[in-house]
Amino acid sequence: MPYEKTVAAVRQALIDSFEEVDRWFSRPDECRRFKPATGGWSIDEILEHITLTNHFLMLTLRKWVEIAKRRAARGHSIGEGESDLQRLELIGQRGSFVWIRPKHMEPTGQPTPAVVRATLHQQAAECQYLLQQMSHGEGSLCQIRMTVNNLGKIDLYQWLYFLTQHARRHLQQMMAAEIEYQQTSTAGHASSARSLTSASPQK
Repeated sequence: MPYEKTVAAVRQALIDSFEEVDRWFSRPDECRRFKPATGGWSIDEILEHITLTNHFLMLTLRKWVEIAKRRAARGHSIGEGESDLQRLELIGQRGSFVWIRPKHMEPTGQPTPAVVRATLHQQAAECQYLLQQMSHGEGSLCQIRMTVNNLGKIDLYQWLYFLTQHARRHLQQMMAAEIEYQQTSTAGHASSARSLTSASPQK
């Protein structure tokens, strides 16, 4: 079947990335709200940003999946082969290039973590549904221009895979924020302990 390996790879990438992102909602509130000293986003803000970016990527994808299905129904030939997913791997590496995001994809802090998590779950289900709609190679019948990192035109499987790599990039950012939070908390506890020791009366 055309694009069988591609569909399987994208399906697994979607499962893995959404599950990994979802686990971050189980972190303590204080950890998720912590703001790095550099002024970067908190974990809660990153989680909201991921769902915002997914939203806009999926708006485009929905339209093109319907176009691809119509082309397949009209008899457009689906060639043998697979999508080149590897060319998108750089997207998932934090700091690999300068990424200037649009203002409408920046977190607002308005939705609660519960709302953001529910949105993530809905998106995970819909991504799998959209992939299923093009499980016989239909996703190769359309290409969309992706300006990020000058990727150029990519097919619909690559567009979905891009979504997973964007999340992976921010998973690394959340890990860095958590490490800084833990270091800050440890230093704070150590300082408090020293203060208590110095304040204790001599025996």
